[in-house]
Order: sequence, then C-alpha cells, then structure tokens
Amino acid sequence: MCRQKARPYLFSNTVAPVIVSGAIKVLDLISKTTERRDKLEWNTSYWRKGLTDIGLDLKAGDSPIVPVMLYNAKLAQDMARDLFAEGIYVVGFFFPVVPKGAARIRTQLSAAHEKAHLDKGIAAFEKVGKKHGILGLGKKDIIEKFGM
Repeated sequence: MCRQKARPYLFSNTVAPVIVSGAIKVLDLISKTTERRDKLEWNTSYWRKGLTDIGLDLKAGDSPIVPVMLYNAKLAQDMARDLFAEGIYVVGFFFPVVPKGAARIRTQLSAAHEKAHLDKGIAAFEKVGKKHGILGLGKKDIIEKFGM
C-alpha cells in the first residue's frame, strides 16, 4: 500500500515519511524544554573559555562549532594526529576547504558532552599545543614560526 500511495515513490523530490516523523518528534522534544539548548550553550562557552585560557587562537563566535586557528596546513594535520593519540577526535581543515593561510582544527560541541569530556579535551589541547609550541601565539607568530 505504501509503495503505491506514498509520495516518495511517486516523486523523487519529496521527503520520506520516516524523516518527517523524526523531524516531528524532534520538534516535540525541543518544544517541551530548553534544557538541551541551555546545556549546549554552557558547553560552548566553557569550551571556548578553556581553550582561550590555555592560549589557543579561536575564530570568534558563539557557535558550538569552534575553530582552533592554526594557519598552517601541516600544523593542523600534525595536531589533529596528536590529539587523536590523546583520545580526542578532531579534523584539520586547510586549503581548498578553507582559504589559504586559514588552516584550522574544527571542534564541535553537543549537549551530550559532560564537563569531564570538555576538561579532558582542554587538557589534551594544552598538552599537544605545548608539544608544538603554539600556546599563547597569535596569527602573526604562528605564521612566522610555521609559515602558511
């Protein structure tokens, strides 16, 4: 019956019923409380403050996507590799994904993160940042030290 009457089987540009159902459930959940959003905002603020306090250069904003600016593609990849060895999964982005000279590590927070997760991540960034000698350096200093 579904195969003959459901719109996804008649038109290729419609949304599948399961996706609509999931979206309605999400709207129901977020309409009842702001608890998840509030926690995500707290996590984002705590993460940004922690990374800034240890001396990392962050792209400004209040989004839960927090780019750690490194300006050098090799440095971004090396740091991502070393953070992975510390149990922190991050992705290094560099040209052509971002403009030349704007290499970064992309971090992303969620409401599922607990303070202990964030503290572990901050500690790992501090350890790896010290290893690479970038803590407390701004854009100009990083470019002088590592190039673009």
